[in-house]
Amino acid sequence: MTATIEPTTRTLAVPGATLAYDLRPVASAAPPLLLIASPMGAAGFGTLAGHFTDRTVVTYDPRGVERSVKDDPATISTPEQHADDVHRIIEAVGGGPVDLFASSGGAVNALALVAAHPGDVRTLVAHEPPLAALVPDREGALAACRAVADAYQRGGFGAGMARFIGVVSHQGPFTAADAEAPAPDPAMFGLPTEDDGNRTDPLLLQNIISSTHHEPDFDALRAASTRIVIGVGTESEGQLAFRGGVAAADRLGTEAVRFPSDHGGFLGGEYGQAGDPEAFAAKLREVLSET
Repeated sequence: MTATIEPTTRTLAVPGATLAYDLRPVASAAPPLLLIASPMGAAGFGTLAGHFTDRTVVTYDPRGVERSVKDDPATISTPEQHADDVHRIIEAVGGGPVDLFASSGGAVNALALVAAHPGDVRTLVAHEPPLAALVPDREGALAACRAVADAYQRGGFGAGMARFIGVVSHQGPFTAADAEAPAPDPAMFGLPTEDDGNRTDPLLLQNIISSTHHEPDFDALRAASTRIVIGVGTESEGQLAFRGGVAAADRLGTEAVRFPSDHGGFLGGEYGQAGDPEAFAAKLREVLSET
């Protein structure tokens, strides 16, 4: 069962953006728990936060996403920028070390945070970082991600998202032919077929290349005081984010920990998606307790 603690929303000016973050304060000896993703915002963590009402929980919208406004939304955001943003939020809520659960692109950004500011984080659980640059089929995977950005630039949101869905659901290694294959029809996924002319989407412009092409500083990560756990979904084996997580764990000299459900296993209906949030939260609590 989940409980509800109404969050207090705050804003924070950072270089190039104004961030919105939510604080659910609880009197507890445990460090605050940050829940982050990218480009998904704070709204995706409503269910998961409800399983951790015994400690302070912090969520936020990454720069350019939902309530967090970029000064120039037509620019690329980098993992290093996101890492600095999270570092500043940690300072704003009282400083580290905190515990940090980070999913998808947020996991990429969290690895950059720990490399730069290891004192900020006690335990990092990095769930399914889509690190295409680390998988054995690196060239094919990177080309497939570039094809998403190219489809967006040529045809707009529907075209880009259709290609993105094809990439994230792809099973197994990528070849050069995958990037060159015809893109799926956006209408197959209920996506718009008309181009509205916008080219500032947080996923398809701002983060798709910088996140998937990022190569973490593994020397810094291995030297950090932070305990780093890489998580993967039991139902997403073979997909890029799963394989990126396994590759990252291998570089760290550890084994990826399996979490219930899939890439969005913590979701409880947010954005119309539902994983297995109760089991996911129980696994996360178990992993965080192994300090």
